[in-house]
Amino acid sequence: MDINVAKQGNANKNTLFTIDLNRKCSLFLSLKIGDWMLDVELVRKDFPFLKQGRIYLDSTATSLTPEPVLNKMLEYYREYRANVGRGIYKASQIATEEFEKARNEVSRLINAKPEEMVLLRNTSEGINLVASGIKLKKGDKIVTTTLEHHSDFIVWQRASKRSGAALKVVGADSEGFMNLADFEKAIDDSTKIVAVSQVSNVLGVKPPVKEIAKIAHEHGALVLIDGAQSVPHSKVDVKAIGCDFLAFSGHKMCGPTGAGGLYMRELLLEEVEPLCIGGGTIEDVGLDYYRLKKGAAKFEAGTPAIAEVIGMGAAASYLMKLGMLEIESHEQKLTKRVVKGLEEIPNLTLYGPKEPAKRAGIFSFNVGRLHPHDLAMTLDVTAGVMVRSGHHCALPVIKEVIKAPNGTVRASVYIYNNNQDIDTFLATLEEISRTMA
Repeated sequence: MDINVAKQGNANKNTLFTIDLNRKCSLFLSLKIGDWMLDVELVRKDFPFLKQGRIYLDSTATSLTPEPVLNKMLEYYREYRANVGRGIYKASQIATEEFEKARNEVSRLINAKPEEMVLLRNTSEGINLVASGIKLKKGDKIVTTTLEHHSDFIVWQRASKRSGAALKVVGADSEGFMNLADFEKAIDDSTKIVAVSQVSNVLGVKPPVKEIAKIAHEHGALVLIDGAQSVPHSKVDVKAIGCDFLAFSGHKMCGPTGAGGLYMRELLLEEVEPLCIGGGTIEDVGLDYYRLKKGAAKFEAGTPAIAEVIGMGAAASYLMKLGMLEIESHEQKLTKRVVKGLEEIPNLTLYGPKEPAKRAGIFSFNVGRLHPHDLAMTLDVTAGVMVRSGHHCALPVIKEVIKAPNGTVRASVYIYNNNQDIDTFLATLEEISRTMA
């Protein structure tokens, strides 16, 4: 890779350089001695949605999509629009190659083998696949937590009812922290699976998933990680975590909607039953039998979302070129700025960890007696600040942990947010609190 270094300013120990990584998209890093950081203003140029002065603080729900990802998807439709794995003609071969390249890139993002990556629609489908495919029965136990998104909670409630397996829910304190001792009590030799999010989509708290996985494996239990809020924002390594499954969504990591990934540890690929079977999953069929393919292919029935998967692969490449550690560092700086600002606003209640270093860039709050929907609408109308309001598909957190019956307003940051976004958001909130709360 060619690297061109252009000096900006005087040559001293604090000299600022711009590193051009010589690629098609505007992915630039600035280097200050001893400190790597994102050049956010250059990154923002890849997101036309922001050019109209919008302040987008809802990336926890879904992220924006950069031009290089959109261009890669259009390339498929314009240059090799064909089905994958179905034809020997050139366009079909190219489409298949690009599809598998995407699988490779998505796998590399989380340090998995390509053959361990099942390509699905989203996190929810991945978790449902696991819940339906691991052969739960009466006498088994499922362990999850009060911090979970509905997609990692009601799935296990249904699995419990259908199979007769017991469901144990580990609680959290008012900031969202959980005690490992509670997991040691909940997980025993009857536990079949432990399902936990790596980052809470409401509180931004980060459960100790590596330690939880160790406890689970000591009892022979499987471990599923909901990575919807972690994979787009930090360096995730499934081998280091030691999990058996990890599900995530492309649309939260700068990719399109309709594509997601499920990491499945290689040894489990033959043990887990597919959620759907049909075209693309078959090795052989007779009048009175069928034999499924081995590996990830047996879980990918029918024509997949080809352009979307290719787009998700391009998004994974985009993030890795920016650098996952650089992304995490950028978000931590914004997180400190947001937490400090929110704590200074009168009548505002911020939920989750009080220490910025112990949370991701997700901020749930309420202001006085204002309804969350009214507050979110006012932020949009008065300053073009887009945030989420409501229960965030996580009612157990809302009801049991923070006890906010109307839900909360939730802001979240990502690679394209800058200090100006945060300052406008905070100033507008302060004005609303002063005049309306």
